[in-house]
Order: sequence, then structure tokens, then C-alpha cells
Amino acid sequence: MPNSVSNFDFAEEFRQRTKAFALRVMKLVDRLPNAPSCRAAGLQLVRAGTSIAANYRAACRARSEREFNAKLHIALEEADETVLWLELLSEGGHLPAGKIDDLLTEAKAIMSVLGKAEKTARDKLRKASS
Repeated sequence: MPNSVSNFDFAEEFRQRTKAFALRVMKLVDRLPNAPSCRAAGLQLVRAGTSIAANYRAACRARSEREFNAKLHIALEEADETVLWLELLSEGGHLPAGKIDDLLTEAKAIMSVLGKAEKTARDKLRKASS
């Protein structure tokens, strides 16, 4: 769990980053066409995209290393799912080419950060239990 000043700063920056990402996802979903497939994908996208921020915030408030790792893992899964929905909307031709490239790049970057953080937390937990 974050406990040093630099870790606290990173955690706060990443909290803000995931929140900003969630807001961007919400705005994108609000602008999707009204086709049934867009509505279905949009609902899944907004659920997954906002869940990243919620689960990361929960991880930062974790009461134990185990709880911290579990919440990070959920946030990582939601980030991966967000990438899927963005790719489906893009490849399905529901948005103009390049419309979500920045959002997709940010989703993958968030996924990378969460993956590294989860691996570090998992390794730390394994080391502590050996």
C-alpha cells in the first residue's frame, strides 16, 4: 500500500488520472449513435471505464495488502474490458476513424500502470508470506 510521500503523490495523481479518464468515457458514451449495438456497448463501456477509477480509489483505502492487491486486480480487469469496448466501437465503424485513438491510448497506459502495480503488490505479498 502507498505509504511514503512520493507514493502518496503518485497515488493522488493516478486517482485524478483515472477520474479524468472516467469523465472522458462518459462524454464519449453520451455522443454515441443511438443504434442498439452502440447502446449496449456504450453501457458496458461506461460501466467498465468508470469502474477503473472507483476500484483504484478503493485500493488506495485498502485495509490490508491483500485487499489492496485484490482491488488493483479488479481495476486492471476493468481497464482491459474498457479497451475491448473501445476497440469494438472503433472497429465496428460506430465512430469516425481516429475519434477514440487518444482514449484508447490512455486506457492502455492505465492498464499498463495497473498491471505493474498489481505485479509489485503480488510479489510483495508472496515475499511476506514466505
